Amino acid sequence: MSETSSLNRRTLSFETIDDVIEDVNRIQAADANQTLAVCGQWTAGEILTHLSAWIEYGYEGYPMQPAPWIVRQGMKLFLRSILKNGMKPGGKIPGVEGGTTGQMKVATETACQRYLVALNRLASNEPVKYPSPGFGDLSTEKRVKLNLRHAELHLSFIHFQQS
Repeated sequence: MSETSSLNRRTLSFETIDDVIEDVNRIQAADANQTLAVCGQWTAGEILTHLSAWIEYGYEGYPMQPAPWIVRQGMKLFLRSILKNGMKPGGKIPGVEGGTTGQMKVATETACQRYLVALNRLASNEPVKYPSPGFGDLSTEKRVKLNLRHAELHLSFIHFQQS
C-alpha cells in the first residue's frame, strides 16, 4: 500500500450496507495486489478500524460521555444535514484528544475483517445498547444512514491504482 497526498478523494455514495461491503472487498483485493493508495493523514487500517469502532460503540459503549442536552438538541438538527448531504472532512469532537477515537495502526487485511464483522452486525438490525453521545437515541434507519455517510467520508481517502 502506498500513501500519497497528491491523490484527490473518491466521490462515494452508499445506499446500502452491501454497497459498503462491496467497497471493502475491493479494498481487500487492492491491498492483496499492492495497488492500494491512501490520501490524507491516516492509513487504510486506521480508516477501517475507526469506522468499525463507531459501529461497535453502539453495542459496547462509547469512550466519551454524552454531550450536554442542549448540544444534543442542536446536533439532532445537524444530523438531518449529515444524512442528506454527507459528512465533511476535518470535523473534530470537542474535548476528545485528537478530535476522534477508534483508529488503530493495524494491517489493512485485519482492519477489513473487523469492519466487515461490524457492518454485518449493523445489517442484522441488532438493537444498540448505547445512544450516540452526540445525537442521542437513533432509529435503526438513521443509525444505518449515519454509518453510510461516515463510510463515504473516510473510504473516499482510499484509492485503487493500476497494477
